[in-house]
Amino acid sequence: MKTRITVQATLSVITLAALLLAVGCQKSISLQKDTVTGQSAVNFYLTDDPSLTFDQVWLDIQKVEIKAEDDAEVKHESEHQNEADDHDKSGDTSGGWMSLNIHPGVYNILKFRNGLDTLFTTGSFPAAHTLKKLRVTLGNKNSVVFNGNSFPLTVKNNDNFIVIKMDESAVSINSGGLTSFWIDIDAGQSIKLHGNEFELKPSVKLFCQDVTGRLEGRVLPKDAGAVVMAFNATDTATAKPESEGEFKFTGLKAGTYSVLYHSTTGGYRDTTIANVMVKTKEDGKLPTVTLHK
Repeated sequence: MKTRITVQATLSVITLAALLLAVGCQKSISLQKDTVTGQSAVNFYLTDDPSLTFDQVWLDIQKVEIKAEDDAEVKHESEHQNEADDHDKSGDTSGGWMSLNIHPGVYNILKFRNGLDTLFTTGSFPAAHTLKKLRVTLGNKNSVVFNGNSFPLTVKNNDNFIVIKMDESAVSINSGGLTSFWIDIDAGQSIKLHGNEFELKPSVKLFCQDVTGRLEGRVLPKDAGAVVMAFNATDTATAKPESEGEFKFTGLKAGTYSVLYHSTTGGYRDTTIANVMVKTKEDGKLPTVTLHK
C-alpha cells in the first residue's frame, strides 16, 4: 500500500478522496424503534466522507431496495453467484428484493461529514429470512459542481444499479430485532475524469457501528489545507477537517492503522502517526497534530 498522497490542482490527475451517499432532506421519514413479531427491522443512515475536489455532488436517487432470502434462496444464490450478481445489477426483482420508502429525487450528497449522518430510510423483512444485499437505483440527472461550475456526471456503462453486499466483518444483523446501517461510497474509486467527462462507477461499503470503531482528532494550522488518511493493509479512509481542524473517521474495522496528515497548500511537511489502535464500538482519540514548514 502506498503511504503517500499527491494532491494536484489538475483534475486529470487528482485522486478523489471520499464521497458518501448522504441526503439531508428526508425529514418525513421516522426512525424505526420498535419491531413487529416475526419481523426484523432496519434503519439506513447516510453519512459523508468529504470530496477533496468538488463543491457539490448531486445524485439522482430513484429507488432503494433490500434483498432478504430464505434458506432455499440463500443456497440457490450461493450455487449461482455470478448469475445472481448479474441479475441484481440489471435490476431483476426476483429472489427477495423489497423496495423501501424514499423520496426519489436529485440530492447534494456532500452535506454530511466527520461523523454527521442523516436517516434516509427504514424497513422490515421476515425474521426467518437473511438480509443479503442493498440496492440503490440511480437516475440520469447526476452532476458535480467544481469551482462554481456544474458538470454532468455520467454513470459508467449506464450501470445505474449500486449493489452492496453484506460484509460480515463490518455488519451484525439483529435477527428479529432492529439493526442500523450506514452507507459509504468511496469517491477515490467512484468518480474519475474520463476524457472531458466526469464518470461515476460507485465503490460502496456498508457498516454497523456495533462492529466497527471510530477515530477522531485535530490538525493545525488551517493554512496547511490538511487531508487526513487512516490506512492499513486492507482498508483506507479519508477525512477533510472542518474549519478548526477537527475530523472524524467512522466505520473503521478493528485493527492497527497508520494515520497520514498531508498538507495540500503552504509547503507544510506531512506527518504520519503509526500503530494507532481502533477498537470495536470505541471512539479513539488522536493527539492534536501541528504541521510545520
